[in-house]
Amino acid sequence: MRKQSAGILLFRRRDAVLEVLLAHPGGPYWKNKDSGAWTVPKGEYLDSEDALAAAKRELEEEIGLKADGQFIPLGEIKQPGGKIVKAWAFESDFDVSQLKSNLFSLELPPRSGKFKEFPEIDKAQWFSPSEALEKILHAQREFITRLTVYLEAER
Repeated sequence: MRKQSAGILLFRRRDAVLEVLLAHPGGPYWKNKDSGAWTVPKGEYLDSEDALAAAKRELEEEIGLKADGQFIPLGEIKQPGGKIVKAWAFESDFDVSQLKSNLFSLELPPRSGKFKEFPEIDKAQWFSPSEALEKILHAQREFITRLTVYLEAER
């Protein structure tokens, strides 16, 4: 079975300037990584699940925002590891100081039998599209491009 994730790219307009919200993964592997490490809040889902419903669930679990309203489909991309990611955009002025992420356990040090918990997302931040293109995982850049093209066409 192929791995698949669904996520939501939040965006806002401040004085007609577009910003997108990216999430930084938690845990020791991502701790000191910045450029090319940020992501659309997303998570895996099963074939039996509705992808948009999964994306909404993951947004709430990863950053604490319950989103309901108009979602803009951004299609899907294939990440280098083969995972398929579907995304939607949603307009929101989420306050990043209100970030609340679920936790995951990791055995540290490896094979020690000791487990530590880490937030799935350790921080979220608003970026201009050009800044976001530098920060986001390379394969997910297309979502930002698709959103900006959509919003330009909407004008």
